[in-house]
Amino acid sequence: MFLVTGATGFVGTSVVNTLRQRDLPFRAASRSAREDFIGVGDIGASTDWQTALSGVDTVIHLAAHNQDIMAGDQGSDDKMRSVNVDGTVRLAQQSVECGVRRFVFISTIKVNGERSEPGRPFTAHDRPAPETAYGRSKLEAENRLMDIATASGMELVIVRPPLVYGKAAKGSFKALVKLVKSGLPLPLRSVRNHRSVIHVDNLADLIITAAMSPSAHGHILMAADGAALSTADFVRKIAAASGRRAVLLPVPASVLQTIGRVAGKTDMVARLIDSLEADITETENRLSWKPPFSTDEGLRRSV
Repeated sequence: MFLVTGATGFVGTSVVNTLRQRDLPFRAASRSAREDFIGVGDIGASTDWQTALSGVDTVIHLAAHNQDIMAGDQGSDDKMRSVNVDGTVRLAQQSVECGVRRFVFISTIKVNGERSEPGRPFTAHDRPAPETAYGRSKLEAENRLMDIATASGMELVIVRPPLVYGKAAKGSFKALVKLVKSGLPLPLRSVRNHRSVIHVDNLADLIITAAMSPSAHGHILMAADGAALSTADFVRKIAAASGRRAVLLPVPASVLQTIGRVAGKTDMVARLIDSLEADITETENRLSWKPPFSTDEGLRRSV
């Protein structure tokens, strides 16, 4: 029996749908009870997971407090820690008490950092260097979970995805799709960065594979669709999937950075021009896993 937390969220919905399609037994948890979903209330240090955990063999922990840089939401360390650290630790401790065998924690590539060097994609073995409250909270949660797993013997798997996109995605991806569909010229032709992305159904497939594979235990798994794309190429693919033609202007990255500073949008511009690439070679080899869909197919499903 799987327990999926954050089951009504963007990724959680895909995980639940995939489990249902494969006739795998699961229990879905969300803040409020609805239909077949069990309500657990606000997530924090005092959340009671006992009822949700009854009879559960594997926990897939997706519930989290996120942030949206494109909307100007950096998030606060206190709020992030309350949900992402204290709430996660509470769930893990009660999972141990209830005899859960495996705990799958969905973290983020932001634990590695906000930008990767050209030609050096992030791996699970790189020294963590989070720069945001979200990344810091996920790293702390990872470390606390490792301590709990070591002390208890509960199996632990950590998945670090990059930007997750899909039809119901909000935030950065939704804003970018809206811009592309507007037909407005975008100053991105000269951007030659490398950014990893992952379609929500690819991520759901990886999460379930990680939850069931014996070889996943004790490992951090980087996630992505496959080869990274420049922001310009990603925009071109979004346009193609939408039946449109991308209009891109050749503006140097240095000019975009200056505009970002003047407009107070430094972080947003950085996420358009910096590289943030994940190396999924070890994930693919360890789990004998390949993303079911290419980015082209993922975007056709999304826009």
